[in-house]
Amino acid sequence: MILLGIGLHALGGIAAASCYISQKGASKWSWQTYWIVFCLMAWFIMPLGISAFTVPDLGEVLREAPRDVVLKVFFYGALYGFGGMAFALAIRCIGFSMTYGMAIGISAVFGTVVPQVLDGTLVSNFQKPGGLMVLVAFLLSMVGVAVCGRAGFLKEREIADKGGDGTGFDMKKGIWLVVLAGILSGVFGVGAAAGQPIDTIAIQHGAMAGFAGYPKYIFLTGGTLVTNLIWWLVVCVRRGTLREFISVPGGVSSLAFCYLMAVIGGMLWFIQFIFYELGHANMGSFKFISWGIHMAMLVFFSFIVGLVFREWHSCKRKTIGVLLVGLSILVCSFGLITFGSLVGEREAAKAGAPAATKSH
Repeated sequence: MILLGIGLHALGGIAAASCYISQKGASKWSWQTYWIVFCLMAWFIMPLGISAFTVPDLGEVLREAPRDVVLKVFFYGALYGFGGMAFALAIRCIGFSMTYGMAIGISAVFGTVVPQVLDGTLVSNFQKPGGLMVLVAFLLSMVGVAVCGRAGFLKEREIADKGGDGTGFDMKKGIWLVVLAGILSGVFGVGAAAGQPIDTIAIQHGAMAGFAGYPKYIFLTGGTLVTNLIWWLVVCVRRGTLREFISVPGGVSSLAFCYLMAVIGGMLWFIQFIFYELGHANMGSFKFISWGIHMAMLVFFSFIVGLVFREWHSCKRKTIGVLLVGLSILVCSFGLITFGSLVGEREAAKAGAPAATKSH
C-alpha cells in the first residue's frame, strides 16, 4: 500500500512540475491573459468538477462546513493567490529548476513550522523524539536554498560575460519572487491543514478516504481565484489586452491553441492534488510523511523539466555542479524531515502518545 502511495505522490509531482510548461505555448497572449484562463481552470472548474464527481451530497457537505473554517481556509487561499503569481513569474525570470527547488525548500519549512506555531507546539515538538532531526532538516533546507541561489547568480554572471540577456534571466528579481512564492506556498499548506473538518464532513456523507479532501479546495482555491481575478483583470484593462480573449494574431486556430495551453496547465496544476490526496490515503500509518514526499518529488521532477528545456546547457560545469549540490541538499533535507517524523511517530506509538512532529 505504501509503495502505491509513493507512486501516486510521484505522479502528483510530475503534474506539478510540468503545469507551467504551457506558458511557452501561449506566446500569442500576454502574460495576464494566459494567467486568467489558467486560474479559472485550476482554481474553479477543476476543484468544483472533481468534487462533484467524487463526493456524494456535495451541496450538503458545503452547506454543513463550519463557517469559521470556511472563512479561514478562504483567507489562506487568498494569501496564496499572490504566491501563485510570484511562482509563475519567477519561472519566467530564473527557470523551472531553480524556482521549484528554492520555492519548495522554503515552502517545506514554512508549511511545516507555521501549523505548529499556530497550535503552540513548535518548541515542545522539537524537544520530543525526532524533533532535533527535523530542526536540523529545516536548517539544511535553508542551506539548499542558498546554494541554489548561488548557482543562479553564477549563471547570471556567465550570461553577462557572454554579452547575452539570457532570454529574460533576472536573478535579482527572481530571488524576491521565489522567496515570496515559497512562503505563500507554505500558507497554502496551512490552509489545507485548516480544512480538515470539511474532509470529516465529506466522509460522513459517504466520500471515500482518497476523495474526501477535495471539497475543501473549493474554498481554498476559491480564495486564490478571487485574488488573481481582481489583480489581473485590472492589469488587462490598464494594458488594453482584454481583446486577446477573442482575437490574436494568427486567427481562430492560434486563439484556440492559446486557450488549450492555458486549460492544460490549469488542469495539471489541480491534478497534482488529485494524486496527492489519493497518495495520502494509501500511505497507511505513514500519512504524516506525505507532504515531505510531495515536496521531494516536485524538486526532482522540476529539475528533469529544467534539463529537458536546456535551461543550463550553456553553463560551466562549476555552475551546474553548484546547482546539483543545492538540489541534492534540498532532497536530503526532505528525507531527513521524513525520517525524523518517522522516529517521532514510532516513539509516540510506543508511549501511546500523539505523534512528535506534524506534517501535512
